[in-house]
Amino acid sequence: MVAIVSTVAYLGLEARAVEVQCQIAPGMPGFTLVGLPDKAVRESTQRVSAALTAMGLALPPKRIIVNLSPADLPKEGSHFDLPVALALLAAMGVVDAEQLGDFVAVGELALDGRVIPSPGVLLAAIHASEHEKGLICPAPQGSEARWASGVPVVAAPNLISLLNHLRGIQVLQTPPLGEVETRAGGPDLRQVKGQETARRALEIAAAGAHNLLMVGPPGAGKSLLASCLPGVLPELTPAEALEVSMVASVAGTLEGGRISRARPFRAPHHSASIAALTGGGIKVRPGEVSMAHLGVLFLDELPEFQRQALDSLRQPLECGEVTVARANAHLTYPARVQLIAAMNPCRCGYMGDPALACSRAPRCGADYQSKVSGPLLDRIDLHVEVDPVRAVDLALPPPSEGSVQVAARVAQAREIQAERLNATKARTNAELDGDLLEAHATPDEAGRRLLMQAAEAMRLSARGYTRILRTSRTIADLAGAGQVTRIHVAEALSYRRRAPVG
Repeated sequence: MVAIVSTVAYLGLEARAVEVQCQIAPGMPGFTLVGLPDKAVRESTQRVSAALTAMGLALPPKRIIVNLSPADLPKEGSHFDLPVALALLAAMGVVDAEQLGDFVAVGELALDGRVIPSPGVLLAAIHASEHEKGLICPAPQGSEARWASGVPVVAAPNLISLLNHLRGIQVLQTPPLGEVETRAGGPDLRQVKGQETARRALEIAAAGAHNLLMVGPPGAGKSLLASCLPGVLPELTPAEALEVSMVASVAGTLEGGRISRARPFRAPHHSASIAALTGGGIKVRPGEVSMAHLGVLFLDELPEFQRQALDSLRQPLECGEVTVARANAHLTYPARVQLIAAMNPCRCGYMGDPALACSRAPRCGADYQSKVSGPLLDRIDLHVEVDPVRAVDLALPPPSEGSVQVAARVAQAREIQAERLNATKARTNAELDGDLLEAHATPDEAGRRLLMQAAEAMRLSARGYTRILRTSRTIADLAGAGQVTRIHVAEALSYRRRAPVG
């Protein structure tokens, strides 16, 4: 007899169906697991054996073979422990194999028989929902699994309680739905003094999900401005929140089944590697650019990052996804992020102040800024100089407008974009391209002439030209204008630096 239990293998944000097939046959006693498992999966034989021993069950003195089908699909992770154990118990006649056919099982086993959390339960629940099956998962992740609509969830704290539930002796309670977290806290824009140009650029960036680069000396408020951005961004829609939570689930960071409506804000240290930013590693996991999906990726001290690491972001910033290539598989993660970057004008940071600048100024500034490649800078829509704040500015009362007022204008602009792009896959002006860009962002005749003159004088690339149009459309939306005009184009051009030659 061959007992079969359904589970999944994770390829990026895709859950692939896997059959755990167990056969107990005469022969030399042994426990063999095949089907292209990685080290963590191969070790499940030891964890399953120990868990069954803790329950008072001994493995039969026969040849036990477990096959993970399809055999050519790579299997990674500890979540195969529970389906392997259930398939073995079904082959031993302890549980009904036919009853297990109605479920997808995921979960790691402790040596004492406890079912402990493993990454990706939300993806497994969605997969079970699509195939009209229930889900057996660890008890701490039951609330997470409930977010998949219409899935009967069996959240088991340990193997004994799960067996009792399947036999009808002790019914496990349906776990509650996970909590929904609203807007995350953060600094208010009222704390920012004397930076009107930077505040305006931040508002435009928030309204259209544009990339923003702030250049200024230390202490000018660049990091404060960036940390204020989550407070002015609109909350995620329910569909977007589920999309973001799927990334968090496969990364193992979705705690307690809580889904957040606040947009992600990730700020990796400048020592981050390519794998940390874009994903990868020995056991492939989403990188920071995917963890910030539909939110903000803040890179402070931009030139201090490794050049190769920064250039690895060029493709995700352009197409909104990142593909991690491996010899046996290609994993794709979503990466539709808003890049906010900050940097000093030079290594010492005071190139614009003769009293504080080093002896190599302005040469040091050119050398320092050249660490960031031209193609990456070309992908940043708004470039703004953040001037040092004077003591007299700090002594002034806070600005009359804070995050609440700016967030209201941003939300109104986002609503205009949502209505305009309702029938398309685009969400914001930053994603306008092709026919959509031509239909909605073409300026009037005066604006077109100004843009043509600026494109020639500033030597704009085709990408730079497109991003000017996108930014102009956002500025027009903030003003409530249906047509992009010369004044909107002029402001967009003021935030655009000349692209480096080559």
